[in-house]
Amino acid sequence: MIISGKELSARLKEDMRGEVSTFPEKYGRVPHLVVILVGDDSASASYVKGKAKASEFVGIRNTTVHRPATIPEEELLDLIRSLNADDTVDGILVQLPLPDHISEARVIETISKEKDVDGFHPLNVAALWQKQPCTLPCTPKGIIKMLKFAGVEIKGKRAVVIGRSNIVGLPVAKLLLDENATVTIAHSRTGNLPSVTREADILVVAIGKPRFVTADMVSDGAVVIDVGVNRDPETGKLCGDVDFDAVASKASVITPVPGGVGPMTICCLMENTIECFLRKVAR
Repeated sequence: MIISGKELSARLKEDMRGEVSTFPEKYGRVPHLVVILVGDDSASASYVKGKAKASEFVGIRNTTVHRPATIPEEELLDLIRSLNADDTVDGILVQLPLPDHISEARVIETISKEKDVDGFHPLNVAALWQKQPCTLPCTPKGIIKMLKFAGVEIKGKRAVVIGRSNIVGLPVAKLLLDENATVTIAHSRTGNLPSVTREADILVVAIGKPRFVTADMVSDGAVVIDVGVNRDPETGKLCGDVDFDAVASKASVITPVPGGVGPMTICCLMENTIECFLRKVAR
């Protein structure tokens, strides 16, 4: 079974569209998401356009702020602070990666926790691990939705997550733990990694290495979630961290690249923006 993130995200965005259409009458306005793009990286620009397109469909107000790659770090931080203080803005997202002279950690920490639609702010991360209300990171949140959509039983299963980033690896491991899975966190240099991954009922790969996971690393009937987005060194086409053609013959459920986790990440960004808006108007 191939899980289509496009199909599931389309269903969820349609539901959100109906919900947002009631907001002008209920609250006098719709949610407002501001996306900051630094530089002219083609991949980042494409992601930003995708977010704007999704916002338009759902009915969320979207503002894209483009700044040159040479912007001083403090100037970018001042821009974020001004958006934090703007009561008409409900969500703030700075497209990553950033130029080398800008600290991603400082940028993430500067975004208001209440407007952190990515779920990267340290206070949101801490709240996640303490099981407190928080904004969940978009990609891990989308992965759990995809597993449930596919009817995958998580409770009691053995899950292996390859990747330890605060963006995907660690939070998706935590969400799997919250669903009562037994979770092992590994990385690309884990000793005898294939013996670890073959124990997995659910395998999540998020390391940014094209076609890293091969068929011999996957047990028959495993569920494989591929978060990687890479350029195939041989063809130049988009590919994941998993050798899809080889692994698909063994997996019971697998996500493709593109069209798998990616659309769900944007879908959950829309959902997070709505949640930040609703928490704000409820105060």
